[in-house]
Amino acid sequence: MAKTPSTQLVVCLDNEGYAASLERRKIYVTLPDPEAEKNGLLRIIDESGEDYLYPKASFRAITLPEALRKAVLAA
Repeated sequence: MAKTPSTQLVVCLDNEGYAASLERRKIYVTLPDPEAEKNGLLRIIDESGEDYLYPKASFRAITLPEALRKAVLAA
């Protein structure tokens, strides 16, 4: 996946109701979706490899050292 300036990494804290799509403590990539964020949602690339909307409260943004960030985005 190519890095874009708006690519954000988040960690899943709560997957209640989404156990098949999200894993707790796993790092996910978000896609920009300002309209969804206004409604308390994040667009996440989940376990299916597709992007879906999930409650923003279930995630926390993380900052990684650049080398590790590149490795996560390349995986």
